[in-house]
Amino acid sequence: MIEKRQFYINGRWVDPVQKCDHLVINPSTEEPCALISLGSDADSDAAVSAAKAALSNWAITAPTKRKRYVEAILSEFERRRQEMAEAISIEMGAPIDFAFSAQAGCLEWHLKNFLVAFDEIKWLRPLNDRSPGSRIAREPIGVVGLITPWNWPMNQVTLKVIPALLAGCTCVLKPSEEAPLSSMLFAEFVHDAGIPAGVFNLVNGDGAGVGTRLSSHPDVDMISFTGSTRAGRAISKAAAETLKLVTLELGGKGANLIFADADDAAVERGVRDMMSNSGQSCNAPSRMLVERPLYDRAVKIAAEVANSIKVGPASEHGDHIGPVVNKRQWDLIQSYIRKGTEEGSRLVAGGPGLPHHLNRGYYVRPTVFADVRPGMTIEREEIFGPVLTMMPFDSEEEAIQVANDTPYGLTNYVQTQDDARRNRLALKLKSGMVQMNGEPLAAGVFFGGVKASGRAREGGVWGIEEFLETKAISGWAD
Repeated sequence: MIEKRQFYINGRWVDPVQKCDHLVINPSTEEPCALISLGSDADSDAAVSAAKAALSNWAITAPTKRKRYVEAILSEFERRRQEMAEAISIEMGAPIDFAFSAQAGCLEWHLKNFLVAFDEIKWLRPLNDRSPGSRIAREPIGVVGLITPWNWPMNQVTLKVIPALLAGCTCVLKPSEEAPLSSMLFAEFVHDAGIPAGVFNLVNGDGAGVGTRLSSHPDVDMISFTGSTRAGRAISKAAAETLKLVTLELGGKGANLIFADADDAAVERGVRDMMSNSGQSCNAPSRMLVERPLYDRAVKIAAEVANSIKVGPASEHGDHIGPVVNKRQWDLIQSYIRKGTEEGSRLVAGGPGLPHHLNRGYYVRPTVFADVRPGMTIEREEIFGPVLTMMPFDSEEEAIQVANDTPYGLTNYVQTQDDARRNRLALKLKSGMVQMNGEPLAAGVFFGGVKASGRAREGGVWGIEEFLETKAISGWAD
């Protein structure tokens, strides 16, 4: 079993102030795979103190030099990518091939996009041609606390740490205690890249401990959090007393609007996107709304696709989904599946219990419910597992109303060959992102939502600007 009890503080690995061991469970086997420590207030305070001490020098480091440091982190990743994939696979259950290409690959994708975006930042610029003495300056916010989830660990670490460093901020990272190994490996990348001591710090811990301490710490100027809406509310309350900036990337309940002029591939794509990462993605298209003339055929296709998806251990190569992250999550998903049946939905694929060929591990059968009605529990609440709900609609207006009738607003999806309709829907759907006809969001665009999905903007220029203050200056002398 892997033992990693230390934290990365002020440029070195240090023992926790107090012993508090925590077992990391491999969800494929239900066996412990690693032993870490959970930090205390004292550990958090030490990390914040190191970040505060390092801030003044890092903030005035030339942007071009900060960029070179970040490029060095990318070089370390490229050298140790397989290690990163293995860490993610064992800690949260992503199948190893998927962990290598998608989960670990997020680091490379986002980091390269940030490097391009970084060159677009105007650190000091005139207000306009009419005000020659006015300037707008961009400056680092300061010490930032970064709290990341287990479902896409490197995706979120990269979307927070890299722009914070490029902006000139120093930081303390608290990764999820469910999936800490990848972040500890990332800390090795940072160290080996030569980032100055104190600029990046890592303290493992849970939300009630390290998370709360960072959120309420008077020397932390900003908290960037990704996780559940419930936890986002708690962090906002904890941060309120010190009036720090809080950016939140929270849950979702995305609607996928499929019109009758869409092809069968649109339905299949929607099912596979929902089941990817075992349904553990906040932007999953979990509500499939289908125009009535296509509905019966879409239900048949969805059931066939779901039944064809293989489920197996994360250690095995191949195109399959792995387990969900832990027993608590497995039990919660099972309760939603039962609730779907109890409330009158029609189960057309999957269902409760383990897949028939597996008797150990937190595996969920890819599940599809048809004839779901607006207001049902599985239609309203984020399940965070491989469970798709399907419902028919009769008009564009009805589809928009149902899609928008949710507390969430992260990503919605549209499938239609009608160009005018597609554009109308893109503007009427209440979400931070809209993806249409299977076209992914472009490189350099942000990720983020509205309403209970939070209002963070992560990625590209927007992601760097999240960590910058804006200063207005008058009387500037050329």
